[in-house]
Amino acid sequence: MKYENIRLDIANTVQASLSLYIQDDYPALYGDRKRPMVLICPGGGYEHVSAREAEPIAFNFLTAGCHAAVLWYDISKDGVEHPQELLELTQAVSIIRKRADEFAIDKDKIIIAGFSAGAHLAAYLGCFWNEDWLEKDSGMARQSYKPDGLILAYPVITSGEYAHRGSFVNLMGTKASDELEKKLSLENQVTSDVPPVFMWHTFEDGAVPLENSLMFASALRKAGVNFEYHVFPHGGHGYSLATKETAIVPECSEIEPQCEQWMELCRNWIKYNYVEKQA
Repeated sequence: MKYENIRLDIANTVQASLSLYIQDDYPALYGDRKRPMVLICPGGGYEHVSAREAEPIAFNFLTAGCHAAVLWYDISKDGVEHPQELLELTQAVSIIRKRADEFAIDKDKIIIAGFSAGAHLAAYLGCFWNEDWLEKDSGMARQSYKPDGLILAYPVITSGEYAHRGSFVNLMGTKASDELEKKLSLENQVTSDVPPVFMWHTFEDGAVPLENSLMFASALRKAGVNFEYHVFPHGGHGYSLATKETAIVPECSEIEPQCEQWMELCRNWIKYNYVEKQA
């Protein structure tokens, strides 16, 4: 496996970077095989970036026949605000697509996986990648950062009644306005341009209520976007893998056997939609 960390340098980047976990391709054995890439956006309310939702997740996606990457995007503590995090994500996707041949990546199978506020970031690009304003602000062609799939874990979606208010406060910063807040409420921004989605949540999530993903699923359905959606009856917020590996010590409350299934379900979703699917 190859590992590389790349500093990002778009717009007002402070310390953002992209970590790549690239599987060796062994062309003598496997020929010209190219793998999908899963780019991970950890959560943290746009206030920090959760390590629990970074490398452990990447290693699990490697076992799905994918390459993996983690975006360590800038946050409110770094003094950045909208749309800085989104621009960093566009650059990360563009870098991966530009280096696809070098790393045996299928450039048409770049999937963005997000957790909590990181899922908002992933879904934000999924909703807006085809917008003129983003192409202008990023200075890149939209096809270079177009996502080919989204994996959303307990996503922050709405800025309305069921909002995780802190995420939107941190994201907007000094640019806060009713107009921007409405724009960032992604259940109202879904179009048929959104790529296929795998999404999961827990019924008991008290931090980011289930209504966030329910409303997004409904919007996807209305737009004709293919998705797979799982709601687990027990478990709180920020469970990551829902195993001992990613549970916070000493309490280890983020362990829930039913939620643990999500990764296997997601690997199967990738397998049937990206690994085995004919180009």
